[in-house]
Amino acid sequence: MIDLHAVIAAALLSISAASLTAAVLVPLLPGEARAAKRQQALVGERQAAERVQAVSRRDQVAKSLKEIEDKEKKSRVSLELRLTQAGLSITKAQFHLFSAASGLAAGLLGLLLSGSALLALGLAFAVGLGLPRWLLGYLRKRRMTRFILELPNAMDVIVRGIRSGLPVGDCLRIIAREAQEPVKSEFRALVEAQALGISLSDAVARLYERMPVPEANFFAIVIGIQQKAGGNLSEALGNLSRVLRDRRKMGEKVKAVSMEAKASAAIIASLPFVVALLAYLTSPDYISLLWTTTIGHIAMAGSAVWMILGVVVMSRMIRFDI
Repeated sequence: MIDLHAVIAAALLSISAASLTAAVLVPLLPGEARAAKRQQALVGERQAAERVQAVSRRDQVAKSLKEIEDKEKKSRVSLELRLTQAGLSITKAQFHLFSAASGLAAGLLGLLLSGSALLALGLAFAVGLGLPRWLLGYLRKRRMTRFILELPNAMDVIVRGIRSGLPVGDCLRIIAREAQEPVKSEFRALVEAQALGISLSDAVARLYERMPVPEANFFAIVIGIQQKAGGNLSEALGNLSRVLRDRRKMGEKVKAVSMEAKASAAIIASLPFVVALLAYLTSPDYISLLWTTTIGHIAMAGSAVWMILGVVVMSRMIRFDI
């Protein structure tokens, strides 16, 4: 009588031997070797295509950065563009009229107070040419700062809209309708440019022309690269939003660390004037030699030069670009 257990054991041993033989010999067969080579070749081609695509993306980014840098070097910011960047709705003629009126008022005030026509003329030129432009620069810088603070929130709106299935145009219209100023007005101009038939990348490039800040430059680069090379726009904008927030945190940290140096620089720069005022209040005859004698004039001129050099050096020591 045949032993059933012996038969089962023999069958299992045969199957194991056949499997081991197949595992060793099948890869050595010509057909299997060709299949393995084809698979390796496909993997290699896929990796090569990914490397080529990555290199193409880097080249595209470098090309876009180069184009923007060349545009910045060739372009000159006009007065009309600076008025727009400051958020003012006045024309160039109105700005010049305001400058002339402020200079004339300052000149008349200086003439009434001092009685010197030369001093009044110098004050009129200083106020007429300097004060309106300083005010324009201040408003322009403040508006750009507000734009930088609000831009990451606008990017988050685009990211959430794309992930929920909305097209990019609808996301931009939501920002143009509900965002805070000045992002609201800038994106409204972007949407209006698209309505006129301008592509999204060109419209975002115009956004950077109106708001020449690095954050708007980054946003324009991401949109331009996505329009030309494709990719996950929501992921790219999400990463950019996080980078901009980290950049802002770094700026605040640098400002806090350098505050002590700025306070020291302010104290050192104001100390000569405070000492001169106290000396004039206590001993006017002693310090009046500085503006009543030739040697005093030379000393004051030299001190002014060294003071200006010291202020410039200290300001550059505590200025950090991020």
